[in-house]
Amino acid sequence: MLHPDRYFSPDPGIRKLARALYEEVAKLPLVCPHGHVDPQLLADNPAFPDPTELIIIPDHYVFRMLYSQGVQLEDLGIKRKDGGPVETDHRKIWQTFGDHFHLFRGTPTNAWIRHEFEEVFEIQERLSSKSASRIYDQIQEKLNQPEFRPRALFENFKIEVLCTTDGATDDLKWHKKIIDSDWNGRVCPTFRPDAVINFDHPQWSTEIVKLGEITGSEIKDYKTYIQALESRRAFFKEMGATATDHAALTPLTLELSESQAEALLQKGLKGEATAEEAAQFTAHMFVEMARMSVDDGLVMQLHVGSFRNHNQTLFDTFGPDTGHDIPIQTEYTQNLRALLNKYGNDPRFTLVLFTLDESTYSRELAPLAGHYPALRLGPPWWFHDSVEGMRRFRRQATETAGIYNTAGFNDDTRAFPSIPARHDVCRRVDAGFLAEMVAEHVIDEDEAREMIIDLSYNLVKQTYKL
Repeated sequence: MLHPDRYFSPDPGIRKLARALYEEVAKLPLVCPHGHVDPQLLADNPAFPDPTELIIIPDHYVFRMLYSQGVQLEDLGIKRKDGGPVETDHRKIWQTFGDHFHLFRGTPTNAWIRHEFEEVFEIQERLSSKSASRIYDQIQEKLNQPEFRPRALFENFKIEVLCTTDGATDDLKWHKKIIDSDWNGRVCPTFRPDAVINFDHPQWSTEIVKLGEITGSEIKDYKTYIQALESRRAFFKEMGATATDHAALTPLTLELSESQAEALLQKGLKGEATAEEAAQFTAHMFVEMARMSVDDGLVMQLHVGSFRNHNQTLFDTFGPDTGHDIPIQTEYTQNLRALLNKYGNDPRFTLVLFTLDESTYSRELAPLAGHYPALRLGPPWWFHDSVEGMRRFRRQATETAGIYNTAGFNDDTRAFPSIPARHDVCRRVDAGFLAEMVAEHVIDEDEAREMIIDLSYNLVKQTYKL
């Protein structure tokens, strides 16, 4: 079912070179510096329960599309916040998925799932209403085998390292269990402090108390707050972390005085901060996180531009990360100036930027990355993690930033079996992009062969110190 030349140019000469470049990297190990796989999965190494639990329920890419066409999330087994009834017959949920699989034609989800079916589960027919039950049984039969447990798949996928995303107050017990086990897979935590930095985070008050408890010092002022964050970063680093990750609506950065930061924190602790004050504190803390990265060497990742929980009704019923976050227009040049003027020239600092606003690639992000030594552009993210999204990124960013101011690829997934599929798509797109550059005599073929290895493997290891 999967064409060996998928995503390559229809031009025979370019296609032939793209294929040759792809074959250079097709079997290279996977380096996964950012994603949302639950570390407990690899700590306990249980058998995956069934195809629905594996492919549909954890993946908002899947149920987002189905919801857009009238399928209710309850019918897909997505848990309600109030504990209300949802469909529990996973075979029935899978049939619903099969009935609607045509909706994914032309989308990256279709590309990933077809790759999973054929390359991971050896399925040779397309998912549809008629084939859904057979495919469910085929996948279930595989999942019952020890070769399809998480650690075995990790090794079969040739994952060299996988980084998870973990809250600032996480005790990292699952990472410790992995480290203490006799398994050699490398799974690293990533420090994600959003819940203790953003006043408007729904868990802010609870997480601040927890931060004080886990560090043994009540968070009562700015000094104890900063000390607690530094302590947690040190713990994460001891557990193998090489990076932090931060999310906000905008990339606004501000450098406040200690007294100004103290005043804002006190308002946050009392629940009295306005939305503007919350944004100012987050902007200041981005600069503080950069300062800490200079000190401890952790790579800083910044994911901005998503209007979280846009569908209030869905958020009230199901909570966050259920498919209703929407991109917004984003400005970087002015918003990042405070941070970059402070640390953008420091060789000890690395900042990886991700955007959902493609209009900024050539106008702002590529010029910024093409100048500041500390800055790297992350790969196309979320809505743009697709064949066309990757092509647009390369075409808009490369002339100004080159490829060596980009950070390689990451899969950013919760759906574990889709990891190799996502890397494969990126390697094919990059091979096609480089083949076109050779055909246009922009680069030579020997340069393209070096560049495809850098894009697929070397850049991500260098950027994230892996």
